[in-house]
Amino acid sequence: MSGVLPLSFREDEPFIGARSSAGNGDSLAIEMEQETSTSTSSGGSSRKKNSRLKCFGVDLSPDNVAVAMVYFVQGVLGLARLAVSFYLKDDLHLDPAETAVVTGFSALPWLVKPLYGFISDSIPLFGYRRRSYLVLSGLLGALSWSLMATFVDSKYGAACCILLGSFSVAFSDVVVDSMVVERARGESQSVSGSLQSLCWGSSAFGGIVSSYFSGSLVDAYGVRFVFGVTALLPLITSAVAVLVKEQRVIGQARGPNVPLGNSSFLKSSKENIIQLWNAVRQPNVFLPTVFIFLWQATPQSDSAMFFFTTNKLGFTPEFLGRVKLVTSVASLAGVGLYNGFLKNVPLRKIFLATTVTGTVLGMTQVFLVTGLSRQFGISDEWFAIGDSLILTVLSQASFMPVLVLAAKLCPEGMEATLFATLMSISNGGNVLGGLIGAGLTQIFGVTKDKFDNLAALIILCNLSSLLPLPLLHLLPRDDSDTASKVYTELEESGEENCKYHGTVTTTSPKLSSIEMTNDL
Repeated sequence: MSGVLPLSFREDEPFIGARSSAGNGDSLAIEMEQETSTSTSSGGSSRKKNSRLKCFGVDLSPDNVAVAMVYFVQGVLGLARLAVSFYLKDDLHLDPAETAVVTGFSALPWLVKPLYGFISDSIPLFGYRRRSYLVLSGLLGALSWSLMATFVDSKYGAACCILLGSFSVAFSDVVVDSMVVERARGESQSVSGSLQSLCWGSSAFGGIVSSYFSGSLVDAYGVRFVFGVTALLPLITSAVAVLVKEQRVIGQARGPNVPLGNSSFLKSSKENIIQLWNAVRQPNVFLPTVFIFLWQATPQSDSAMFFFTTNKLGFTPEFLGRVKLVTSVASLAGVGLYNGFLKNVPLRKIFLATTVTGTVLGMTQVFLVTGLSRQFGISDEWFAIGDSLILTVLSQASFMPVLVLAAKLCPEGMEATLFATLMSISNGGNVLGGLIGAGLTQIFGVTKDKFDNLAALIILCNLSSLLPLPLLHLLPRDDSDTASKVYTELEESGEENCKYHGTVTTTSPKLSSIEMTNDL
């Protein structure tokens, strides 16, 4: 996400500085900075100074700080990830296939993200389309984990609460998506990569903060205690909403604004759906989306491996917390690898190199399952740490181009909803891959205490990741002007205006890991 202005302006917000700048560039810059101050002159000078600070080449304006903090929360929610896994396995006594299904079910909110975009853009809450929904998302997340810490005692209750927590993260993600896509629009692949690096670097840092304690707290205090602590974290999302620079929607009555019965709202929604369909069906959007879906839809064996390492190898929650610490650092390293060396490399080459390398290294898990690692003098613990570290770096480095490509596919005027649609399709592929993996786990007879065919399952899942590679030609050779091509195609298809009309924001500031696993 470098080189972008520290502020973002929307067409529906007045640009006060432009009225009095009189063509003086320095004066204009000063007035733009003054626009970001809130209440006191000391606060204004502080913000002006902070606007010069950068992270991953991105100016740390209040909006960008809010985006980074929301992603930080997504990462730090990993505090409950191990607790959820052990709760499903030990307290509810689910087998690997059932665990995979519950996990897939809890990811459903990530598949309808465009709906959240329509709601946020079209139905202001208390006069705001961004701030109010960030506050609401944080409160819902806190409620879901509070219920997990107190009342939930069945797999159905657990699935519903995790579903609610996933919904809260997904909705807040859509809100910050709308703030980042605008910054990426019209920028180079390098700038878009810097924006993504800020988002995912923040998420990885949150994962590092929570990783070690995720295991040690489960060992020391139990899963319920961890759920209770996790309930406090979504409130950070509610708190940072005040940093979002947004003009209040005028001409509305006080309180929630829900014009669901308004004919203009229904007409606007219909127009938005038509505009979205016209954008998605363009070849420059549709073909790369097909590849991303297939690339994400390959089967996974994660649940089976978790049961093997805990039930067979005896890995404790504390040790798995240390492994998670290593993988969180590795995730941040993957962001750094992409930001430093790969963001200017063609997307096709990145997908090819990372997929092939990841497939080969992924199959080394067979050494752990069969005990071959011990024959080479490597303990199970060290092999698990090393294997997880390398695979996480490659996984994060290969996922970054997906986000960059999705952002670059969004033409002006439909950034938030189209990006949410593309990421929902990507998440749908990931959910499908998890469900296919659950089915294969059942077919191969892998249970919570039987792992005879686990090695074969791992080999099959890893080799299947190579299947989408013959379709690499669906990706653009050079995505630097992908959005402009989509915009041109929309105009040629007879659209008079590619922008949403009515209540939908036309140009507001983002992006979205894996989205849906950030909260599990």
